[in-house]
Amino acid sequence: MRKESFAARVWSKIRSLEKERGFFASGDRVLAAISGGPDSVCLGHYLWSQSRRRGFELHFVHFHHGLRGRAADADARFVLELGRVWGVPTRIIRLPVAKAAARRGLGLEEAGRKLRYRALTREARRLGCGKAATAHHLDDQAESVMLSLLRGSRLESLAGIFPERPLAPGVTLVRPFLRLRKSEILDYARFHGLKFRVDRTNASLRFSRNWVRREVLPLLERKNPRVRERLSAIADEVRHEFFSAKAPHRAERAKR
Repeated sequence: MRKESFAARVWSKIRSLEKERGFFASGDRVLAAISGGPDSVCLGHYLWSQSRRRGFELHFVHFHHGLRGRAADADARFVLELGRVWGVPTRIIRLPVAKAAARRGLGLEEAGRKLRYRALTREARRLGCGKAATAHHLDDQAESVMLSLLRGSRLESLAGIFPERPLAPGVTLVRPFLRLRKSEILDYARFHGLKFRVDRTNASLRFSRNWVRREVLPLLERKNPRVRERLSAIADEVRHEFFSAKAPHRAERAKR
């Protein structure tokens, strides 16, 4: 991809959301959740480059779910190596997802999400980070809205994933990539020559989100190629109608 094309298609979207929200400033302490997949590796690279330019402190955290054996161990080593190469302090945190799911009667997906956000909150507090960043993107947003529709959730739940929300007192959760399509994140990785890990469980249709991602949305795209953008726009409209800029984000907090 040519530099001009990258700037127009990808960089401009990242910077426009950043300009609107003012996610990061000099003197901030930022914690980024890095799984090792393409989304989080690109987020880590973006934050690393911005931390050097703007003068904020950056930390990485990787959550080891203990579910994928040697592949999960390799993911953790990969993230540690990223941190070493980029000079970013990195911590691996193990989460007992299977035990938590069995104890609480939850699916692995739901149990993992709850444990990750709790651990992210604790780690941000431990490090004194006022911002915690995740790599959620526009396709994630579309999937969240579609899942809410299929589950018959209340209208407020269609607000989907918020660009930013309170995570804990003094800690704000931010999503700098929320306007990027997955394809654009892969463009980012190619443009910067970034390597990443691939989680094979993302192809498993036993998880509802994977089913929506791999079956439902591609089917809808045959009729409307921009269905993902439209679902994301619905989330924007619902947030505008139901939640003011300063109101607690109750809908997302209930889900995530």
